[in-house]
Amino acid sequence: MPTNEPDELSPRRKRLLFRAWHRGTKETDLLVGHFVARHLATFTEAELDELEAVLELPDVDMADWLSGRRPIPPEHATPMLTRMAGECAAAGAGVPVEARR
Repeated sequence: MPTNEPDELSPRRKRLLFRAWHRGTKETDLLVGHFVARHLATFTEAELDELEAVLELPDVDMADWLSGRRPIPPEHATPMLTRMAGECAAAGAGVPVEARR
């Protein structure tokens, strides 16, 4: 099983990690990027498929859904996006551990 170290990840996982950190807006980059970095090494192939689909969603919508400003519409409420939103709702989500007080 690969680790969270980029050099040890498969090409597919490296690509997904890059995409998670480069969504378009800094707010979404932080939320999605930290979530993916924490869990990427343990995702199954099916979860990677789900993650790829989530990363195709519009950045503005993702920011609203992950921050709780708007609920996730039922047609997009996949287990992956729901899990991501749950973790992003926690205090300090998207903030590096070393920057938290």
